[in-house]
Amino acid sequence: MESFETGIKDFWSKLNELLNVVIFDIKGSDFTLLTLLFIIISSILLVFISKRLSKLLVRRVLNRYIKDTGVSDSIGTIFRYSVIVIGFITIFQSAGFDLSTLGLLAGALGVGIGFGLQNVTNNFISGIIILFERPIKVGDRIEVGDINGDVYSISMRSTTVITNDNISVIVPNSEFINSQVINWSHNDRRVRFKIPIGVSYNEDPEKVRKLVIGVARDHPGVLDEPAPDLWFEGYGDSSLDFNLTIWTSDFIQRPGVLKSQLYYAVFKKFAEHKIEIPFPQRDLHLKSGWEKKIDKI
Repeated sequence: MESFETGIKDFWSKLNELLNVVIFDIKGSDFTLLTLLFIIISSILLVFISKRLSKLLVRRVLNRYIKDTGVSDSIGTIFRYSVIVIGFITIFQSAGFDLSTLGLLAGALGVGIGFGLQNVTNNFISGIIILFERPIKVGDRIEVGDINGDVYSISMRSTTVITNDNISVIVPNSEFINSQVINWSHNDRRVRFKIPIGVSYNEDPEKVRKLVIGVARDHPGVLDEPAPDLWFEGYGDSSLDFNLTIWTSDFIQRPGVLKSQLYYAVFKKFAEHKIEIPFPQRDLHLKSGWEKKIDKI
């Protein structure tokens, strides 16, 4: 029994000696394995706790008083990174580091960032600008480059966009600052669409207008205010050309679905009232001069 207790004491003494081995000195501050373990464990706990606190803040507090989820998520993200920055400063000070002695290290890292991490720094600064200036926010329908989808999340380096095919696209934040971005729901969730429609020259435009507007008003996805309208665009080669203008807030993410449903309904209504939908026609006229030349040949 005494030998077992002696073995345990020896083990703890050796472990204590091992953990207190000085790895290197930072201006008189001993950096040991125990200090390293403290920094690693504290950093993991800090990241985990900051994430949990951010979610609690958004779900339990902000969502009750702020209707716009994009604003809530932006505030939550800013809060999370603020906690992380303050937490890391506290951890290193608790570990015995004099942060003022890290000036040379910060300068060296600054040079490295300037040459080797330009894109990372650019995306990081762009992420801060997006969170504070809010040109886009979570839930917005956007178009940037060839990407069209909904903003799912905004982090400090990149933004996740979900397309209509349920594909997650990770877009660097700098794309939203340096490129042209179309935000369909920046100021308002209501969006106007124009749907081209053509009918035969034999049809009455007023009758066509009445039928098409009736179809639009019957669709649950079309808003009553502003009211749908049918614009007479002009006289085409084979048809009278109209544009159905509608407003919607439900089909911002699915404009093609709304357009298809309305086309089906308009086609059915035209068939019921025998409204002719034209197809391209070309008339070929031969002049008499060409006929004489052909006869001579």
